Amino acid sequence: MSAVASFVGLLAGRSDPAALAPRDWDGVIGVARSEAMLPTLAHRLEDAALPPAVAALFADQRAAAKVAQAQALWEAEMARRALAPAGIEFVLLKGAAYAAADMACAAGRQIGDLDILVLGSDIRRAENELLNAGWEWVKSDPYDDLYYREHMHELPPLIHKARDRMIDVHHTILPRTHRITPDALALVSDAVMSGGYAVLQPADMACHCAAHMLADGDLQGGLRNLWDFHTMTRDFAAADAGFWGQLDGRAALHGLQDAVHRAARLARDLYGAVLPGGWDRQDPADGWFRRRLFARDDWGRVTQPLLEQAFYIRSHWLRMPPAMLARHLWTKWRKR
Repeated sequence: MSAVASFVGLLAGRSDPAALAPRDWDGVIGVARSEAMLPTLAHRLEDAALPPAVAALFADQRAAAKVAQAQALWEAEMARRALAPAGIEFVLLKGAAYAAADMACAAGRQIGDLDILVLGSDIRRAENELLNAGWEWVKSDPYDDLYYREHMHELPPLIHKARDRMIDVHHTILPRTHRITPDALALVSDAVMSGGYAVLQPADMACHCAAHMLADGDLQGGLRNLWDFHTMTRDFAAADAGFWGQLDGRAALHGLQDAVHRAARLARDLYGAVLPGGWDRQDPADGWFRRRLFARDDWGRVTQPLLEQAFYIRSHWLRMPPAMLARHLWTKWRKR
């Protein structure tokens, strides 16, 4: 069994940790590190009987993840203090939202940038307030700045000069030039309060997770994003019997049905998700996505670079019309 398959099996509860040899643990840990999921695996196996060295590593990972999540929520509080005086409200996205809502997928999840969503009408005011509160631009290149402002779904990234923490300020969840146009106003207006912060309502949160993984990316970090999707949909469905129907409706509203249904099938195939009727149709293209997700060796290195490149090209093809994509790639190539 490959290291990726062993890692996925441990997460899904199909594999017995006691059956792994020391060499197997080397591969599992290598894959988990590459996917930024070592703390997640540590939480998943918190009560398992593990080799002493693995148990010690996992204990350190759980402690570090707890500190990192506290830092992420503190950064969310700093953003609130910067924006609230101007009457600018925001919705937490991704890892910080999961942590604020104390969701199962937040256990051990690494949180990098703080991602927030504001109304498009507030984006310029939010930018000014954050700059005044100590954030500054990461990208100084004029082309990159213009590209973000005219084509992307967020401002150019900002970093705080004292705390060295980045914030991504979104006005929607997919680039402006993307073939899919989610309803950004519905995302904000239907948000709910959890843990003292506004977060996307459950079906929208799952839609965003699927969009981030399949409609806006090249599947870098795909196993982590798929784990997020699997655990949140499982828990939302357990709390509300009508969740899957709501998810299908919101996915249709945002133009994300294909991405959401594919994410559900991949969660079934990898993590054993139980899907309702109508969600388990077969799609031959799913095989390519599974191959991409499993394309790592025991060191965590990509084993199918051509497939990785194909998904990278696909991500840009989805984001831009052909002529714009050609100009963008030509400009980036010349600058390099």
